[in-house]
Amino acid sequence: MTAEEGQKEQPERERREKDRSTWAHRVKLGGREIALPRSPFLRIGLGIMLVIGGLLGFLPIVGFWMLPLGLLVLSYDLPFARRWRRRFVVWWHRRRERQKREGDD
Repeated sequence: MTAEEGQKEQPERERREKDRSTWAHRVKLGGREIALPRSPFLRIGLGIMLVIGGLLGFLPIVGFWMLPLGLLVLSYDLPFARRWRRRFVVWWHRRRERQKREGDD
């Protein structure tokens, strides 16, 4: 790598590091990654707003899809929601493994 290539790569590296510092956590949903704010107060506020929006899912603009997404966002900062998420992930993986075994027979 020449010195000129190293200088061109430097701004790209700085941009990626800045992105990582701004967005600490990422939520993976169906192959997509959604970045969450670094501040726990913003994450908790976002999670609460999503849960409230999910509870009002019968209204035209918001939907019931917001409820599980809000709980997922809250699970990064609140222990009760984290336990719920971990239990769900374990249950889901066990279920998929069971279905794979039954499908192979």
